[in-house]
Amino acid sequence: MNNVRVRFAPSPTGPLHIGGVRTALYNYLFAKKHGGEFILRIEDTDQTRYVANAEQYIIDALDWCNIPFDEGPNKNEKFGPYRQSERRELYKQYADQLIASGNAYYAFDTAEELDAERTKAEAKKEPFIYNHSTRQKLNNSLTLSKEEVAAKIEAGEKYVVRFKMYDTSFENDILTTTDLIRKDVSFKLFLLDDKVLYKSDGMPTYHLANIVDDHLMEISHVIRGEEWLPSLPLHISLYNALEWTAPQFAHLPLILKPVGKGKLSKRDGDKLGFPVFPLEYTNEISGEISRGYKEDGYLPDAFINMLALLGWNPGTEQEIFSLEELSQNFSLERVSKSGAKFSPEKTNWFNQQYLQAKNNSEVAELFTAILTEKGIQANAAYIETVVGLVKERAVFVKDLWDLSDFFFTKPTEFDEKASKKQWKADTGSLMNEVIEVLKPIEDFSSANVETILKEWITAKEIGFGKVMQPLRLSLVGALKGPHLFDIAAMIGKEATLERIQFAIHTLG
Repeated sequence: MNNVRVRFAPSPTGPLHIGGVRTALYNYLFAKKHGGEFILRIEDTDQTRYVANAEQYIIDALDWCNIPFDEGPNKNEKFGPYRQSERRELYKQYADQLIASGNAYYAFDTAEELDAERTKAEAKKEPFIYNHSTRQKLNNSLTLSKEEVAAKIEAGEKYVVRFKMYDTSFENDILTTTDLIRKDVSFKLFLLDDKVLYKSDGMPTYHLANIVDDHLMEISHVIRGEEWLPSLPLHISLYNALEWTAPQFAHLPLILKPVGKGKLSKRDGDKLGFPVFPLEYTNEISGEISRGYKEDGYLPDAFINMLALLGWNPGTEQEIFSLEELSQNFSLERVSKSGAKFSPEKTNWFNQQYLQAKNNSEVAELFTAILTEKGIQANAAYIETVVGLVKERAVFVKDLWDLSDFFFTKPTEFDEKASKKQWKADTGSLMNEVIEVLKPIEDFSSANVETILKEWITAKEIGFGKVMQPLRLSLVGALKGPHLFDIAAMIGKEATLERIQFAIHTLG
């Protein structure tokens, strides 16, 4: 496939939803598989909804996901600028071209006039649509003389440019085109309205700017969410009217709620306790903070792997893919037409798989930051050994603290339920005997301590649980943790004896 150029074109109106991240990811994977370019374009024509920090948030999110753009704002601006607000002078000539060719027209209808038309239609229990069935009765350049139109524009009257979506003179009233995911799709043009393309304030609407920019930036494939499928007939018609070759289109399925039907939303995340944004986001107006996958402890590779499989099926049983493997295997042909249900549990599973796959030194480095925040210092080798003992139970790096805190701090209290069950009337005296057994041991390695203590238990003819459980409770403060004698060896003889003595004193 030659000259593949795809674009991710978000609006900077707030944080980037994971549905948008998946759209960016699929564009990125498609481009990389075919040796093409992945472009970021900021579609900020709607200045009323513009959020100042949203553009940087989008860029930071793509960087964290390890899917950076090849061209975009302030980067390889081959077809720049890449913000639509900085390209506004480009669009008027194409609006004028469409008017000149008879494919578009000026409309001077005021909001009050349009409201009056809607009221009339409602009285007749009919919908009001500004299209071939109504345009000849309205305040536009199709019903006004050239002189009247010129006078209105000269007088500074507000207007919009509308696209003539369908006319009874057209040969066909149905448009059929091919979507790379949904195959042949058809639209009844006579049912569609004449969309606004351009406004007298000099700003284009999304539809015109989108088409013009895709053409001028030589976009070969438009891969976007299925919410844009209803706009496809307009976009194809615009390409035809401007006598340009349209790119190939692919409309991605929705990401659905974990329970029930419908598109995944921030509300679902708030209700069920998971983030829907890649990075934490603070609303500049309300101050509301929305959780992010990064800040919640997810690894970017795990997050991306999860998203890739949320709508795309590789056709094999393989679930764990590196970004390179995703790029090699991805194809639009294997993207589903139907929505993909989001699973918080599966997302956690992916994170656990990636955490387990990291070597202990990598995880130890991440864990060290958490220990530092808690004011705990330990040498790197010690932390790495601890990580090796407990990481298989962790889903997130932050879980390592609860799994290993006793390696770094001695217990100051004991699990109440475990204490009642395991610490009997004679346990204190038994633990005093354990202290006497451990005191003379010079080789305090895990294997040696285990051998000596088990030989003593056997010789005394008492149950192993009667010693092992209270001993674990003494060293850990709860009935948790890895191999008991690994814990004793790690904290050392002195700390082991001190902890047993403290348990005897505390639990009586």
